[in-house]
Amino acid sequence: MEYRVLAVGDVVGENGLKFLHRHLWTVKKLKEIHLTVVNGENISGVGLTPEQAESLFTAGADLITLGNHTFNRPQIASMLEENPYLLRPANYTGRVPGKGYAVWDAGPVRVAVMNLIGRCELDFNADNPFAAADRLLAAADKPTFTLVDFHAEATSEKLAMGYYLDGRVSAVWGTHTHVPTADEQVLPGGTGYITDLGMTGPIRSVLGIRPEQSIETFLGGRPGRYQVAPDPCKMQGAVFTLDTATGLCLGVERIDIR
Repeated sequence: MEYRVLAVGDVVGENGLKFLHRHLWTVKKLKEIHLTVVNGENISGVGLTPEQAESLFTAGADLITLGNHTFNRPQIASMLEENPYLLRPANYTGRVPGKGYAVWDAGPVRVAVMNLIGRCELDFNADNPFAAADRLLAAADKPTFTLVDFHAEATSEKLAMGYYLDGRVSAVWGTHTHVPTADEQVLPGGTGYITDLGMTGPIRSVLGIRPEQSIETFLGGRPGRYQVAPDPCKMQGAVFTLDTATGLCLGVERIDIR
């Protein structure tokens, strides 16, 4: 039997969230999606509030993953402890709330979702994500499928993770850089892979931010507090078609809704 997972790239700003509300359920119906995983760490620009997380679930997300901006909105801490389907990177160091691994129980199908953060070019104190993935895979009961959101900057680190986990997990996708890559594929061992899903948010922007602010940064000026660009918006991500018999991936399809 086929099982279809929709992974949605980083949602940026309240307008990105509103766009998701307008289109996500339609995409899920058209693509016959069984499970939806959304990265939501940029809805506040940098971070996510509990109210925004609840709105993301209402929009159609089954699980929410985060990244390097997880704690930019500290009020999310209690929700990270209370809601098992709101994940922060599993390889965070220190005594931080929440967890980076969850299992979605859908009757005969059990889907594990792992959230990891990269260390290349990210100014972040994290444990080795490769070692963290090994620990989680060794400790967990064998689910039907295992999905990995790898929130990382360097394409080399993301690709290395894909090949490292090839054949051991169902799918690996990258988030964080907000630009979709054209390398969707099934790796030799049967793991579905894409280096970056892209983003859900303003089309005419620099990674969701007003272009003039980003330009001012590169000119050496003082852009001030970043502002999310206005509409129109887009929703980007990928659909992974998985095989319940093997737990591996049959195909990957990019999506781009405008």
